[in-house]
Amino acid sequence: MANTYLLEVGVEEMPAHVVTPSIQQLHQRVADYLKDQRIGFDNIKEYATPRRLSLLISGLDAKQPDIDESVKGPAKKIAQDADGNWTKAAIGFSRGQGASVDDIEFKDVKGTAYVFVEKHIEGKPLAEVLKGLPDVITSMNFPTQMKWGYHNLQFIRPIRWLVSLLNDQVVPFKILDVEAGRTTRGHRFLGHDVDLKEADDYEEDLHQQFVIADQDKRKQVINQQIDQIVEEHDWVIDKDPNLMEEVNNLVEWPTAFAGSFEQKYLVLPDEVLITSMKDNQRFFYLRDHQGKLLPYFIAVRNGNRDYLDNVIKGNERVLVPRLEDAKFFFEEDQKISIADYVERLKRVSFHDKIGSMAEKLARVTVLAQLFGKKVGLDDQQLNDLKRASQIYKFDLTTQMVGEFAELQGIMGEIYAQLQGERPTVAKAIAEEYMPTSAEGKLPQSPVGTVLAIADKLDSIMSFFAVGMIPSGSNDPYALRRQAFGIVRIIADRQWHLPLMGMAAEYSQALEAAGIDNQLDFSRHAKEVRSFFLDRLKQLFHEEHLRHDIVDAVCDTKQNDIADVIEAAAAIDQRKDNDQFKEAVEALTRVVRLARKGDLPADQWQVDPQLFENPSEKSLWDKTTELQQEFSGQTLDEHFAELLALHDLISDYFEENMIMAKDEAVKHNRLSQLSIIAAMTNEFGNLDELIVK
Repeated sequence: MANTYLLEVGVEEMPAHVVTPSIQQLHQRVADYLKDQRIGFDNIKEYATPRRLSLLISGLDAKQPDIDESVKGPAKKIAQDADGNWTKAAIGFSRGQGASVDDIEFKDVKGTAYVFVEKHIEGKPLAEVLKGLPDVITSMNFPTQMKWGYHNLQFIRPIRWLVSLLNDQVVPFKILDVEAGRTTRGHRFLGHDVDLKEADDYEEDLHQQFVIADQDKRKQVINQQIDQIVEEHDWVIDKDPNLMEEVNNLVEWPTAFAGSFEQKYLVLPDEVLITSMKDNQRFFYLRDHQGKLLPYFIAVRNGNRDYLDNVIKGNERVLVPRLEDAKFFFEEDQKISIADYVERLKRVSFHDKIGSMAEKLARVTVLAQLFGKKVGLDDQQLNDLKRASQIYKFDLTTQMVGEFAELQGIMGEIYAQLQGERPTVAKAIAEEYMPTSAEGKLPQSPVGTVLAIADKLDSIMSFFAVGMIPSGSNDPYALRRQAFGIVRIIADRQWHLPLMGMAAEYSQALEAAGIDNQLDFSRHAKEVRSFFLDRLKQLFHEEHLRHDIVDAVCDTKQNDIADVIEAAAAIDQRKDNDQFKEAVEALTRVVRLARKGDLPADQWQVDPQLFENPSEKSLWDKTTELQQEFSGQTLDEHFAELLALHDLISDYFEENMIMAKDEAVKHNRLSQLSIIAAMTNEFGNLDELIVK
């Protein structure tokens, strides 16, 4: 008989954003537990709603397989004394294996006799194994946890019921004062408790109690209902997948409906209306076929169509105060100039250990100009960049952003446009925040991109300067996200900036600009560098770059993120070439000998008059040629040229003793190798590469 087991953990309503990761976590933990317990299965089906996390496991083995094993103990000379009596070591070993000294056998292992006990372990029945699931459930972790009653257990929400049903039989266990059984609960208002006859009845029995337990089917129902409403009214909808996921995890029996609001609120910017509907109320907004926002929305209730008119009116009534506030703030904010808002930033703290927001803007203005010139912005772009960096946080002091914090940057762009700022300046104010997530959209305009890099780098360097360095999972100011954002921007733009070693240059630029900077950027400059290299590793791993290549290019003295990315690409592109192994081995041999020689760079002097063999001249001529060409080559081209030195290097080592007795010759050869090693080290530590 095929065994099917149902596990349901019933809880009070969970926050929507934790439902999906929680059921995925439970799935993984239970699967791992069954594997550890040597119980095979065919499939695990997930079910999740705001009130339940459930797994239906099919094709389960009836019992664990029996195990016959030979367990090795201490050596015979330790297990017995000189008279052949059993020692405490032997007695303790046999007892630990559930046996006695009478069960001991001696076996020879590489010429030495050891104690062995033959064990037969009877596999436990499936029902017995499943009784261990409470420990699996209670070991789950969540972003936020809570206690209830007098219990010490922490869980996402209080556990109210448990179902543990193997085929048609209850597998009893208990968590706190909740005993597992066969009774599940239907919809909180529409359904009733139901006793499940068999595990396979779960989904259908719950459906009769107004619960669509399958989250995928529930989402499909929502989509179909929304599509029907949209089609009936000839609307256009943006079914944001994140909002859809959230709405799906808020309901057990979805019913979609359309609501409306007054036309007068359409004077508000679309972003304000969308935020009020989508972010604050979980409504889907609607447009006409020309892209104009309409005074309607679609929402989803957790229930049926009974009294739906009242539900619609209630949702409309809840939205109006948000829109009314937004309209008031929008009108009031426009009565104040950008200059006045910027002045207020002097009273807004960026961080009490770092300074005010106005001081941050002053620093970023200098840093942005530094970067803008390095990446080749023209005079107009530099002027726009200067203006944007002087005002880009002004909207933080507006009433709209004070109420709708998620609109920072967005309102800055809108208000800047309304007050006559150049479009490039306004766009940069919004783009400075990008990317807002690990996979978020990157800034598109050159001015906005430079400002985004400058703002993020200043934040990272400032927090590091005061010793506030992320550790473990602790990163309250999202510095990892900001650093990864910079890395993604650089990878996209391929801009060459010395971002991993800016301490001295940044401090000098601030001093030259007359800014009284109290932050010691050099204090944790090494940690800033390591911080960025870790983000580079993250990028490389996401791109599935081979781990040894990642280790090689990230073991570098480069300060330019783009150079490290280009080095990784150059190595990755050639890793499968026929001559790659021999070429890399030749270069790493050069690097190791140069490192052993330890000549300071100012002492690298090569005198061709000291050459004793043709291979020295051949290698030197090619090296000189490479040095001259390097400034005009890409790293990819340079790496190809270095690999092509393979035959010359092989001949060189064949004919020459590097550590010659003649000190002048030895110095000459080490200088020659050191120059090649320096060019090789532009690509990191090639010793890390695995070549076969």
